[in-house]
Amino acid sequence: REAALRQLAAQHLDLVIGAGFIFSAALERLAREFPDVAFAGIDYAPTGPDQPPPNLAGLRFREHEGSFIVGAIAGLSTRTRTVGFVGGMKIPLIRKFEAGYVAGVKHVCPDCKVFSAYAGTEPKAFADPALGQELALAQYEGGADIVFHASGKTGAGVIAAARAKGKRVIGVDSDQFHEAPCCVLTSMVKQVDVAVFDAVADVVAERFRGGIRELGLADDGVGFVANADNAHLLSADVVTRARALAADVIAGRIEVPSQ
Repeated sequence: REAALRQLAAQHLDLVIGAGFIFSAALERLAREFPDVAFAGIDYAPTGPDQPPPNLAGLRFREHEGSFIVGAIAGLSTRTRTVGFVGGMKIPLIRKFEAGYVAGVKHVCPDCKVFSAYAGTEPKAFADPALGQELALAQYEGGADIVFHASGKTGAGVIAAARAKGKRVIGVDSDQFHEAPCCVLTSMVKQVDVAVFDAVADVVAERFRGGIRELGLADDGVGFVANADNAHLLSADVVTRARALAADVIAGRIEVPSQ
């Protein structure tokens, strides 16, 4: 992974972007090695207490805020008062999804039960659909009727479990409705395109600066899907309530936990 980034940096391009927390350490090393190149890291996770090099922008998202909203949607939509969460690798980044989701469920349904499970503690936990299906099936069979996943390719198994059981599932990162039109209630989306566009615009305008930038609900960095595709699954009343809750988070009336 680092070799590929190094090849790009060696060409002295204006901007090199690494997508995924796994590139964080490599981006820090390369930013110091190539101070004339601008670097950006999607889901950047600092490897130490120091700020990133001045030519490295760490692009992060307030995933807990978006997860709070889909958690509220789950709490408002569940018929069994039991919902679930399946995470990929058990790391602070994915814990943010879980914390926000559980808080959202409990905000609108204090007595709802929330199951949680993770696929592992190594990066391969994001690429195990079979295990994702097993974990989700256990939650559906335990009474959950909605499961939110934040697990990368492992989530394909979670969605497969929803199809098999005729239950509902909440997608992540992008709109996953097309993967199971029967069952994808909504998706918690991360607007990576917004973050990348802004980084590119900063380079073009010669105002690029390093440092950590976090995009949340207020920045349109995270959100949820409500459109004609999933309207048969997601009621207008729930959408209205979810948007009101998002406004409360943005205004600071609701503080969403991140762990």
